[in-house]
Amino acid sequence: MAIDYSIIVPAYNETAFLPRTIEAIHKAMRQTPLQGELIVCDNNSNDATAACAESLGAKVVFEPINQISRARNTGAAQALGRYLVFIDADTLISPELLNEALRCLESGRYCGGGSLVSFDHELSWAAERGLFLWNWISRNMGLAAGCFVFCRRQDFEAIGGFSEAVYASEEIWLSRQLRRLGKPRGERYTIIEDYPVQSSGRKLEWYSTGRQALLLVMLTIFPFAVRYKRLCGFWYRRPE
Repeated sequence: MAIDYSIIVPAYNETAFLPRTIEAIHKAMRQTPLQGELIVCDNNSNDATAACAESLGAKVVFEPINQISRARNTGAAQALGRYLVFIDADTLISPELLNEALRCLESGRYCGGGSLVSFDHELSWAAERGLFLWNWISRNMGLAAGCFVFCRRQDFEAIGGFSEAVYASEEIWLSRQLRRLGKPRGERYTIIEDYPVQSSGRKLEWYSTGRQALLLVMLTIFPFAVRYKRLCGFWYRRPE
């Protein structure tokens, strides 16, 4: 049976969140008429991430270099679907969101997109304002959050996939490239507003508001900091 779409989940030490994420994905996949597959890319975990994913029915592939964009690309390289959907390991999607993303791609009017973001717990005032600002930027500038990105496989391959020159913000680069690719063809890059993904928001708990603000200032002044892994600890370091 032909595979219509592939869902790719990059995962590094994700045994805590992965069962919920995969359960939500399976539920969504059961409610779409298209045929799909689920791929988890174990990004050199030192816990039972791979065994957990396999036991829950996912196809597991391995990427030895700990880099988010590489994990996404390695998963995509093993995918069979003509549509690609990237979901973070701590993110829950709804059946409605998956169906809407696939409908957009099936229509031929869209080259890809993402969705607005929500979190799974109450946020501080500062975090709430930050989330509001990101969703405004995402909606108005056509930039997908990394926790949910979708596109056609042929377009993904045409632009070379996620940039492996950066250790964070690879979804921003991908959004811009796909938008440029689709524009001459009259295709839009869309942000789905009606069905936001739900992310764990754990980084908001791990790092103080001050540290998050400092990171924002650093990236504003020195955007190419994302090319250096040691400056991207927000995405790679976890508290003990």
